[in-house]
Amino acid sequence: MKVQRAQWSSATGRRAGMSGQRVLMAEAALAGGVVLALLAWEWPSLRREARIWRMAGGFRAGRRYP
Repeated sequence: MKVQRAQWSSATGRRAGMSGQRVLMAEAALAGGVVLALLAWEWPSLRREARIWRMAGGFRAGRRYP
């Protein structure tokens, strides 16, 4: 029985295809882009909520408002 070996790229000395580290970096970049897009989408709402919270007293309000 003949065993086939993986093809080695002669230019870089590495196997052809993507390594696990490159796949993880691509996934991290994609996840970061999604988080950034969501933050940009929700930014006006977050600003409005922060302004309402400050008008209600913020941390100083204590137990004034349930």
